[in-house]
Amino acid sequence: MRLVLDARARSVLRRVPVTKVYSALELLLIALLAVQGARLVWTVVTPVGAIGVWRPAHSGFAGAPQALLSSFDPFFRISGGDAAGPAVVTSLQLTLFGTRVDEAQGGGSAIIAGPDGVQQSVGVGQEIMPGVRLKAVAFDHVTIDRNGASEDLFLVQPETPPVATPAPAAPPLVGGGPVRPMPPAPSGITFAQLRSDVGFIPRIDNGRVTGLTVRSQGSGMAFRTAGLHEGDVVTQIAGKAVGGAGDIERLAAQFAKGGLLSIAVERGKDTIPLSITIAGQ
Repeated sequence: MRLVLDARARSVLRRVPVTKVYSALELLLIALLAVQGARLVWTVVTPVGAIGVWRPAHSGFAGAPQALLSSFDPFFRISGGDAAGPAVVTSLQLTLFGTRVDEAQGGGSAIIAGPDGVQQSVGVGQEIMPGVRLKAVAFDHVTIDRNGASEDLFLVQPETPPVATPAPAAPPLVGGGPVRPMPPAPSGITFAQLRSDVGFIPRIDNGRVTGLTVRSQGSGMAFRTAGLHEGDVVTQIAGKAVGGAGDIERLAAQFAKGGLLSIAVERGKDTIPLSITIAGQ
């Protein structure tokens, strides 16, 4: 059956807009905006319920405080990078005289003397003695790999000289008698004072120790008495070329009763001979 419309009906239908695809999308977007607007209004006008009393979380640690302090090492001496256990100091007859840390490449080297007292410059990964290799270098110690086990070797610490006890003052003489002169103080410095007041840092050229750079430490009295300056490099001791910091220690027995120790130092471009008066022990 065919619907026949008169001229008036056809004119009315022509006025009704034709729905297109983009008009439907516009209607959908308007509906979404209306929904979002309603959600925003609901969020603003809806009251917030009570959330209870807020309390901060309790902070603490398991165990007694004494146990925590007993496991703390203030010097961070951790063996082989293992933070679970304390450092193991090696029992080998090795002596550490100096370290050089290479932070850029994570390596470094150290000056280590074996049981024979001969010093050598060893880099990280190199062998110190059969079965023993240098594993890591720090500013005050090195870690060695001894057949798969990590052990630490620390720098040689200078001995602390004994504290001199001042002599008691002489009692005043009654009756205006003659005043007895005090005995003169011993001249010179002892080897203990030399080790405590003078720091010796090995100077290495091509893997060999060619001198000892000195610096003042401790009270500095022996450093000044010896006529040394900061940055001086000791190249000869008792007429012999310097082979390491152990040269000073080997002369301690020779000058146990005192004597005159001759050294040669490089100060800038000049080589200056010095004589140090060693007092008897």
